Amino acid sequence: MSLLESPSFETISSEIKSTTHPGGSYVLALASLGNYYVSSASAPSNAIHLFDKSSLKCVQTLKGHQNATTALRTVRSIGGSDRHTILSAGKDGCVIAWDERSGAPIIQMTTSGRSSTVLSCDASHDGLTVAAGTDLQKEDAFILYWDPRKSAVPLRVHGSTHSDDITAVHFLKNCPSPTSAQILLSASTDGLVSTSNSAEDDEDEAVLNVGSWGCSISQAGWIRNSSTNRVWAASDMETFSCWSNELDMLQNCDIRHPSVHSHGRTWVTDYLITCHNTKRSDSNLAVFVGSNEGDVALLSSSDVTDSSVPWAINSVWAKGHTGVVRSVFWDESHEILVTGGEDSKISTWRCPIPRQSSGFDEGVMDMDSAILKRERDDEMDISESEPVRMFLSMTSPRLLIMNCLTRKVKK
Repeated sequence: MSLLESPSFETISSEIKSTTHPGGSYVLALASLGNYYVSSASAPSNAIHLFDKSSLKCVQTLKGHQNATTALRTVRSIGGSDRHTILSAGKDGCVIAWDERSGAPIIQMTTSGRSSTVLSCDASHDGLTVAAGTDLQKEDAFILYWDPRKSAVPLRVHGSTHSDDITAVHFLKNCPSPTSAQILLSASTDGLVSTSNSAEDDEDEAVLNVGSWGCSISQAGWIRNSSTNRVWAASDMETFSCWSNELDMLQNCDIRHPSVHSHGRTWVTDYLITCHNTKRSDSNLAVFVGSNEGDVALLSSSDVTDSSVPWAINSVWAKGHTGVVRSVFWDESHEILVTGGEDSKISTWRCPIPRQSSGFDEGVMDMDSAILKRERDDEMDISESEPVRMFLSMTSPRLLIMNCLTRKVKK
């Protein structure tokens, strides 16, 4: 893996605005909801804060979860309501949909007697299914599914897809068919990435494809474009991988190895923060990385499936934080990057659009901004913010069933 400076490379050292978490807690996650940026705080606070996008003034605080808030995202609808909603999970074994106006939960889903920490959560595109992944309790880690309209007990529970903490669950959004909209991506510290049919009660029939990385996976998400869908994953060892739609591994690299030393500038990656789907990159993926000094960089590749293709460093945001940056949110519609760190600080930055390769169709960059915003609003999770038109190159339920019957573990 090699790293080159983009022709449009820029170091940005001046924040637009900044604020701090009340009580000095870490900023664990960031999301967007209407006119607000949303953040989750570390213990002992565990609160969820809403900040006005223009002023970064804290305008609402939700109590969060007991012990810890482990996951935070916004979803376009839930339980039949066509209103963007904050969804969170915690060590108290709950997944909560919040009313940000009153500060109270509107739907609360529990693990129903299982003393499990919920580590990850998501809602389907239509908002009628919520999925969550738990930590390992004794010999079991569960993927739980709820109908949020009947949230008292899980609709179904799958306990053999993974054998350790389930760190990520993501539904495929904006799907071409109701069948593909039921597909859930999951990842775990057991080293497996998996796709499952969330509507199937029989877990043996539910699992569609499995890929084995052989290392503890901390994050994963969809890479979505107009022709096919792939998967990215990140490990606890700061390695990055890309997988095919059938979960064959296409690339596996240490994101820390490439560095830049040119024109008096130096960039060395210490850790991967997260990845973000975007049409502004040739490969539909932006990779945000950080340094121990508190700086953030945006990396991209014209082809994340090919390890021989060099990566480009597009921008560096410097001197805003004094420690590890835990989370970023790319507000593409306003060309703003939001960063949050262990120094308790939240900062907004100018975020220039990365320049595409010479083969990029400039017409894509001139798409009507209202269309782009509507597509981003369909999924405002940091790792998934663009629509998809195909799922796994499958266009019919019959092909989906055939894929279930022929699934295999990819080494």
